[in-house]
Amino acid sequence: MNQPENRSEIVRLENVSKVFGVNGHGMTAVQAVTLSLSAGELVLLLGPSGSGKTTLLTLMAGLIEPSEGSVSLFGDDVGEYSEEELQRLRARRLRFIFQNFLLIESLSVLENITLVLRFAGKEAGEARLAARNLLRQFDIDRLADRYPAKLSQGEKQRVAIARAIANGAELIIADEPSASLELSQGLEIIMLLRSLAKEGNRCVVVASHDLRLVEFADRVFRMRDGAIDEEVRVSGHATRSG
Repeated sequence: MNQPENRSEIVRLENVSKVFGVNGHGMTAVQAVTLSLSAGELVLLLGPSGSGKTTLLTLMAGLIEPSEGSVSLFGDDVGEYSEEELQRLRARRLRFIFQNFLLIESLSVLENITLVLRFAGKEAGEARLAARNLLRQFDIDRLADRYPAKLSQGEKQRVAIARAIANGAELIIADEPSASLELSQGLEIIMLLRSLAKEGNRCVVVASHDLRLVEFADRVFRMRDGAIDEEVRVSGHATRSG
């Protein structure tokens, strides 16, 4: 695959729309979105449930194809990647974080992270050591032998984030990562995600309806009825972009 001309650009969407068929009728989930996302920034997609945020995230990740327009991921059109190449990208270069964490309940915290590293091709011993180092980095090494059922909501999300960056992902996609957390835990998680973007030079995309997250983002896009209604300048003013 070709390298992007602008090496910092991670995702580009050009006039992207997505229509789902329902009982013979089309339902437009995303309409005419043009967007460029780069390494080192935290981007917030802000909007209520049903505004198209989650569909836009899945388009960015190449999980679904657009009905119109094009999606580029790491410099190449998603349609040019084979399914095997997309699977490798998802294992090594992009990761997801969800509000319900999606930890494997039958595995310990250490095993949850080790498994991701094993999928990426690391040997068992190397993967286990890397997982322990990552837990130490996140200051949650005390949780290594616990199972998800014994963790608080905030602890579960920290483990989920640690798992997301275990393979050095360049793109982190977070869908309502603070929705099931208390206020202090939610702000802690968003600050952690901001740190991953800035210190790790990653592109972090967060979809949320929580207005409190605006001040932590580099760019904020309001979504309504599948379209980007406006871009909110964090410095205090907004410019129309849709």
